Amino acid sequence: MKKRYALTGLLMLTALGCSRSDQAGTEPGRPLAVRAWHFPDIVHSAAIVGKAKGTFREALGPNVEINWTIFNAGPSAIEALFAGEVDIGYIGPNPAVNGYVKSKGEALRIVCGASSGGAGLVVRKEADIRTNADLHGKRIATPQLGNTQDVACRAWLRDQGFELTEKGGTVQVVPVRNPDQLSLFIKGEIDAAWTKEPWVARLIRQGNGELFLDEREIWPAGKFVTAHVIVRTQFLRDHPDLVEAWIRAHVDVTEWINDNPEEARTIINAGIAEITHKALPANVLEDALSRTTLTYDPVTSSLFKSAQWAYESGFLGSEEPDLSGIYDLATLNRVIAEKRLKPIE
Repeated sequence: MKKRYALTGLLMLTALGCSRSDQAGTEPGRPLAVRAWHFPDIVHSAAIVGKAKGTFREALGPNVEINWTIFNAGPSAIEALFAGEVDIGYIGPNPAVNGYVKSKGEALRIVCGASSGGAGLVVRKEADIRTNADLHGKRIATPQLGNTQDVACRAWLRDQGFELTEKGGTVQVVPVRNPDQLSLFIKGEIDAAWTKEPWVARLIRQGNGELFLDEREIWPAGKFVTAHVIVRTQFLRDHPDLVEAWIRAHVDVTEWINDNPEEARTIINAGIAEITHKALPANVLEDALSRTTLTYDPVTSSLFKSAQWAYESGFLGSEEPDLSGIYDLATLNRVIAEKRLKPIE
């Protein structure tokens, strides 16, 4: 079955070669431009805080300028990476896997973790969903077809014995943008949503919903990757020193957030407000962060499991993908060793 993530030939050629953007900022006398990105999401908090505090800018040095782009969906970020328009950024596991597979392992590498947890299934109280059986006949929203939460939702429903309506079953999964999920939830036009923070907390606090399933419950030790740092492969080859500086700064920011939660919350909320023009209510922000672990650990085992789910749902083609080269964690391991931090299992 054809999926929305089929890429044009132009993008694929750009991914495997060099684009005009590869040379941006390299003229004599001009600083090198590093094109970074993140989403306005809780699971991307390290990017929000590191940008606000100037940690990344300081780490990369005075001869480098950072140009930030904000994306709202993983596929858009991957297409920009294929086109050579961005270099390094924060993204969920399934868009990264999809990009790696579509480019035949050429376009990107995962170099660091960013967050674990921070996702789950929220149900409307009026939908009267108390047990798994009550999901029969219900409409469940996910952020986007084939995205990380969509894949997890479909896999979980399959494990519970449900068939989707598209296959003659009784449960309908509908892709709905996160902001639209809340309004449809309040109107009663969807019965539940499998999404990520802060939307889990917003559906609960602002949509009068209930947390039916915290996704941590279905993963070993409650750990699963919801965001990590990826790099355009050519940028990694050309500028390994800058990638190392970024990873070092990312680890520092992650440690700082975990050591200074109250101050971090203020910075995170200010960053989200700057992008979305509206700060999160204090209780929403606190709830969202309580279910999210900010970590440099990429939780590699969960990515491979999520990729298996995506393949079983038909999102990765007819052949099971080889992801053996998707990680490049040598720099992260070196940084961790130098900082004498707890090694990644």
